[in-house]
This record gives sequence, structure tokens and C-alpha cells, in this order.
Amino acid sequence: MDPINAIVALSNFVVVPALAYGSQLALGALGVTLIYGILRFSNFAHGDTMAFGTMVTVLVTWWMQSVGVGFGVLPTALLALPVGIAATALLLLGTDRLVYRFYRRAKAAPVILVIVSMGVMFIMNGIVRLVIGPDDQRFADGARFIISARDFKEMTGLQEGLTIKTTQGITVLTAVVVVAALFWFLNRTRTGKSMRAFSDNEDLALLSGINPERVVSVTWLIVAVLATVAGVLYGLDKSFKPLVYFQLLLPIFASAIVGGLGSPLGAIVGGFVIAFSEVTITYAFKKVLGYLLPESLAPDGLVQLLSTDYKFAVSFAILVIVLLFRPTGLFKGKSV
Repeated sequence: MDPINAIVALSNFVVVPALAYGSQLALGALGVTLIYGILRFSNFAHGDTMAFGTMVTVLVTWWMQSVGVGFGVLPTALLALPVGIAATALLLLGTDRLVYRFYRRAKAAPVILVIVSMGVMFIMNGIVRLVIGPDDQRFADGARFIISARDFKEMTGLQEGLTIKTTQGITVLTAVVVVAALFWFLNRTRTGKSMRAFSDNEDLALLSGINPERVVSVTWLIVAVLATVAGVLYGLDKSFKPLVYFQLLLPIFASAIVGGLGSPLGAIVGGFVIAFSEVTITYAFKKVLGYLLPESLAPDGLVQLLSTDYKFAVSFAILVIVLLFRPTGLFKGKSV
């Protein structure tokens, strides 16, 4: 038995990847939950909003790389990220002015806005695929690892190595900074308090003199930041492919609903619940059990509950269970 190597193997293939993936889902779910809590509809275009912001960032990154601009050991995409955020903000504000504002002023039912957002989703998806293509696009550069498996083995003398990619470290650190900034904004600034008041009671907020159009505009700006940052971090950690961002809509919505749709704290917790569930259920435990069990009892098979091809099925199953037994989510959402 070798529990230390088992812990290292589990950390390498489950804990570290799930922390990075959970951070990405949490940022995406925060955007979904803000739109639901303040604008009162589920935005099905959110995954393709992430794809659009990432696409712009990728194109600017490629241009920077072509003229010799870099960021040392860090990815050049971090320098291009503000441009992606600005482009996404313009897209969202323009879409709101041209599309959503009409239905908002007409007091359309939320289901109408959901259907409209699906139309926006297909348009965004078409634009992204037309501009950058449907294939995998890699844009990460800089140092690949904070610590490699070989270095870890040399430092510790263990049989099992631990790899932490630079993109994983950046993902977790960036998520912490962005979430802290968002909570500070919502709880400490006048605009943030106005958004929370508007979310809790729209009529009372209007009687208090809160400008609804300003609240809507600020919400879209925050969503642009969250969507672009989440999309770029996911692309750096894996690769950029438009269809994958469309598929991410399921785990992102599952994260928001599990935590409590409309609750920012719930979106964060839900993101990590979904991420750890997906990674754990699709991980093959043969190596870990090989370290923990006597050689005679070591498994021959992969000891994998589900293939990685069914990763998104885990999100769907958790979503269905939560909707059946606790539809308000862990933190009872519906307000910011």
C-alpha cells in the first residue's frame, strides 16, 4: 500500500483539473445568474458570448505573437484579454439595444426572451464559426508548467508525479480575483447596491429613483467581463473550438441551477459541484486503487463509472435531480 502516491495521483488527475474547470464554470455561471437575477430571463446565448469574446482575444493574440509581442512566462492572451472584453461588451450592449430592449419594454414573458436569446445564440455561433472556423485553435504560449511531473518526482522521490499547468494556476488565481471584485462591487458600491435592489424588487427600485436602463447596461458590461474571462481561461487550459462553447452551456446552466439560479454564491458553489462530479465520475481509478490495495486485489479494469464521452451527461443527471428534489438550488436563488 502506498497512500501518498495514491493522493498524488488523485490530485494530479482529479483535484487540480477539477479546480481549474470549476473556476471556469463558476465564472460562466455567474454571468448566467446575473442575467437571470436582474434581467429576469435565462440567456441561452451565454456560451456563444464566451466563444465570441474568446475569438476576439485569440485573433488579437495571434497578431501580437506575429509582431513579437509576448508576456514572458505568462500567456500573451492575457494582454489581449481587455480587447476581447471590450468587443464583447459592445456586442452585448448592441444586442440589448437592438433586440432585448424591445421585448423588455413590451413586458414580454420570460419565455419569449428565452426564445429570442436562442435566436441570438445561433447568430453568434454562426459569426464565430465564419470568422475563425469550426476547428480547434491553439493560442497558448509562455511557460507550460508551474511544476512538471518530472520535477515533482525529483523533488519528492515519489513514484507518482504531480503536474500543475501554468494555465491552471492562472485560471484559479484569476477566478478568485474576479469573484472578489464582483462581490465587492455588488456589496460596496452604489451601482452594485442598485443592481441588488432592482433584482429584489423592480417596482420598489424604480420608486426609489434607480435608473433601470443604467442597471441593465452595467449588468451587460459585467457579463461581458465574466463571459470573456471564463471563455479565454477555458481556451487556454484546453483549446478554442466554437462548438465546445455551445456544449458548455449545459454544465454552466447546471452549475447556476444547482447553486440556486439568481444567487452569485450559489453559482460559484454549483460550478465546483458540477466540475468535481464530472471529473470524478469519468476518472479511471485503476492507478489510485493499485496504490491503495494489495497487489492480489489490484483491479484489472479501468474502474471507471462513465467514459469521458459522457461527461456532459453527468451535468444533465445532476441538473434533473436538483430540479426534481430542490428546484430552488442549494442557496435558494431568484435574487442577486
